[in-house]
Amino acid sequence: MTYPLTLSSESVIDLPLAEVFALFGAPEASSWLFGARCDRIAVGAPVRISLPVQSHADFAVEVLGRFTRIRHQNLIVIEHHQPWRGEMRVSFQATEPYRTRVRVQANLDANGIDWLGRRIGLVLPTPPPTEAVRIGVLTSKSGPAAIYAMGVEHLAELAVDEVNAMGGIGGRPLEVLIADDATEPAQAAAETARMIRAGCRAIFACTTSASFSAVTKTVGDRGIVVVQPVINEGGAEAGTVVRFGERPAAQVAALARPLMDDAGGRRWFLVGQRYSWSYGAHRAARRILADKAGHVVGQHYVPLGTADFGAVIERIRKSGADIVMSSLIGSDEVAFQRQCTDAGLRSTTRMLSLVMDESTYEHIGPGVTDGIWTALGYFESAAAAGNRDLVARYRQQYGRWAPPVTALSETVYEAVLQYARILETHPDDHARAHADLLRTRSAATDSVTVGARDLTSQGLYLARTRSDGSLHIFDRTD
Repeated sequence: MTYPLTLSSESVIDLPLAEVFALFGAPEASSWLFGARCDRIAVGAPVRISLPVQSHADFAVEVLGRFTRIRHQNLIVIEHHQPWRGEMRVSFQATEPYRTRVRVQANLDANGIDWLGRRIGLVLPTPPPTEAVRIGVLTSKSGPAAIYAMGVEHLAELAVDEVNAMGGIGGRPLEVLIADDATEPAQAAAETARMIRAGCRAIFACTTSASFSAVTKTVGDRGIVVVQPVINEGGAEAGTVVRFGERPAAQVAALARPLMDDAGGRRWFLVGQRYSWSYGAHRAARRILADKAGHVVGQHYVPLGTADFGAVIERIRKSGADIVMSSLIGSDEVAFQRQCTDAGLRSTTRMLSLVMDESTYEHIGPGVTDGIWTALGYFESAAAAGNRDLVARYRQQYGRWAPPVTALSETVYEAVLQYARILETHPDDHARAHADLLRTRSAATDSVTVGARDLTSQGLYLARTRSDGSLHIFDRTD
């Protein structure tokens, strides 16, 4: 593959080559090794790295990927899928016995150039009118939620490809526009306005609830179906707005008693973020726990994008909690779980994480995540009908190093397929009718086959993380 543009940056470090290479990805070296974070330098291991970009407003791009090639003390190659799909090369060169030059080069394809242009503030043209049926997918290709949103773009594209392979919508191709909300409601609103101008008939918002609210306000009464396929706190569903995904009340109800039995106690501490998702999740948890004789001894909310949880962990320790429920997302959840382990909290409490998908889990790292409980409607390893075929098609199209298929990416695949079927059978109905059909048809199905499931009230897989790096499914609710 050829790339039209390459970004590069370098740093000269006053340490020997072998020492610099060994420190790549370590927390103590992140400030002078491009913010790189990883548990180990090994082919297939996940890695995060920040690439400085010089423009009128300098900033750093956090790139999420995996090591695909390693030449000891000389070269690291990373294949990444966020915020665009490409390849990054990190080279190490000894310039003096105690000085090392580290150079990072990242390739950009057309999608990468488009993303970077928008990120630095360029106003790019709206896609021209087309005969295709156009839909939009808004996801978090950057910002704190980028970790859990890693596979969304690929799964949406896979669904569109499958619809078109079957003849499209009434003989017209289905086309998808992908947009990045950067985990910011204002950016979500701006990208929604762009998708409206581009003529998108539906917008699938795989975002935080704060961004989803910005989407619905921007769409207003314009006659566009708005779907939130991913886990959310519920509410605000009427007219052309549809909300699928897991609900925290069901997650807590499924795990409360097993967790309290395992912990030998009933005292809960709730940790979340200052926006609607955590507020709604904690309200639901309090209601469910009261019914199950659980007792909430404390809760704390932090801003989205928090990196230091020291004060929160101290409050948890002083509360005497037996169980901690986290509604944190993405990179915040990664930081929180790592710091809980470092503080020894894992040995005194049990953990329930509402958004512990495979992508978040692998960035926390094996050995750190032993004993975190979760309940989600999908796992890549689940023995669900049709799942093996879906994962095989996904890997064939996007490669072995693509992000995992997770509960927070797979549902956009199913939602797009279900919407396409409705457009095919009811082409002349208005958006509100399409939204009603999307809700009622999904709820009416009794299929358990991936691609045709009920997304309004999903059964949940109960799972627990293991220190060997696996995520063990131990039960399922209907």
